[in-house]
Amino acid sequence: MEQKRKILFFTAELTPLLSTGGLAEVAGALPRALKAHGHDVRVIMPCYASIPAEHRGEQRNMAVADLGTHRAHGALRESRVPGTDIPLYLVEHDGYFGRPAPYGSDAYEYEDNAERFCFFGIAGLDGIKQTGWRPDVVHCHDWHSSPVPTYLRTMLGDDPFWGGMATVFTIHNLAFQGRYRAGRFASTGFPREYFSPEAFEYEGDMNLMKACIKFAHKLTTVSPRYAKEIQTLEYGEGLDGVLRTRAGDLQGILNGVDYTVWNPEIDPHIAAPYSADDLGGKARCKAALQRGFGLPESPDTPLFGIVSRLVWQKGIDLLADAMDDLAALGVQVVILGTGARDLEHRVREAARRYPEQVAVHFGYDIPRSHRVQAGSDFFLMPSRYEPCGLSQLYALRYGTVPIVRRTGGLADSVHDFNTVHRRKGTATGIVYVPNTAQSIVRAVNRAVQLYRDSEALAVIIRTGMDADFSWTRSCEAYERCYAEAIKAT
Repeated sequence: MEQKRKILFFTAELTPLLSTGGLAEVAGALPRALKAHGHDVRVIMPCYASIPAEHRGEQRNMAVADLGTHRAHGALRESRVPGTDIPLYLVEHDGYFGRPAPYGSDAYEYEDNAERFCFFGIAGLDGIKQTGWRPDVVHCHDWHSSPVPTYLRTMLGDDPFWGGMATVFTIHNLAFQGRYRAGRFASTGFPREYFSPEAFEYEGDMNLMKACIKFAHKLTTVSPRYAKEIQTLEYGEGLDGVLRTRAGDLQGILNGVDYTVWNPEIDPHIAAPYSADDLGGKARCKAALQRGFGLPESPDTPLFGIVSRLVWQKGIDLLADAMDDLAALGVQVVILGTGARDLEHRVREAARRYPEQVAVHFGYDIPRSHRVQAGSDFFLMPSRYEPCGLSQLYALRYGTVPIVRRTGGLADSVHDFNTVHRRKGTATGIVYVPNTAQSIVRAVNRAVQLYRDSEALAVIIRTGMDADFSWTRSCEAYERCYAEAIKAT
């Protein structure tokens, strides 16, 4: 039996309190899964202005960080992760986190983001120390918490409380590294000697994630394929060489799905429940989705759903390039998301040109995303790269056949409807490779042909719905990772 651990999660996002993507969902679901396995899990995040007062709890103690240029004083609050009894610590500082957005406004980051998140990490460690609760391992997520493993291995290496602490760092998206001009380094709390190629320095800038990759005991990312991809020049975002030096300590663990939340049999957000054994309710969900997006109700028209940030990474520009050809195939497309203004404009124009086939809702809300998953026949993800992806996993459970580009976690979780997988009975979606608009058109055309073959479609739907992407398997992999990190201290 796996030894029960005390685990502290550092994260900048946590569903349902604040979310801009998959990080928040993982930070919400993985602690619950670990808690169910008997571990003492606690989560720490910034106390953003947007967090409702009822979820902020009580002030526990002061939380102080020496940031080199000055000493910043905040507070540690203690609450609970919503819907659970998992302790949630919030690092409070109105100057850093009492702002209208977590990272910046529109396309512009706050200029002091490096200082803000170094304060979060250092003050968070100070606040936790004062509670007297000492974890066995500190698990940090993405660049916002990347200063923590570095600080623990360097500045706190001989600390009576924190010394010898095991650290795990998970890369959710390597494109965002916490890279800033060198002049910002003075306010990070790290001595000048750490601004070197062996730690923070990168092409004359400072890079918070790079230092963390050097110092964390174990590294993970969110799918096995992405762990390999980020060690290549194409996907390594300039850190492929650094990652290759840590290849023995890097592993990919596919994200899981919380089936208490994403399950069409019990989903309160959809028009009708359904299951793999009784798909009757899915037709009602499709009709409701068409009405909700202002499209003609047409049960015989293949309906393609997209829930995505409208950004370059997600291939939305290629989707816009393909839209005329997709309309010519006679399909309907619903798009839910927000992002770059030029891409929002392009999909809005497609909806204007094809009002009975293309519909867009800008913004994001959880109930509407559930309705897109339940009501669509196919779910389209034309990502240029995708560390893991969660939407394709949701789609599988909702009997909505995913159409994905073969990259990252998409390739790890969706099996193409080809001869080999059909013969094995393992086909769950449509997978394509070339990163072009015409590849999207060809994949959608394959889906249209599949839609007309009701017998084959029923098999692929049932296979996808029966697939198990629960957190149990991933949780066990993290338990082994924690044990290895502790052994490495």
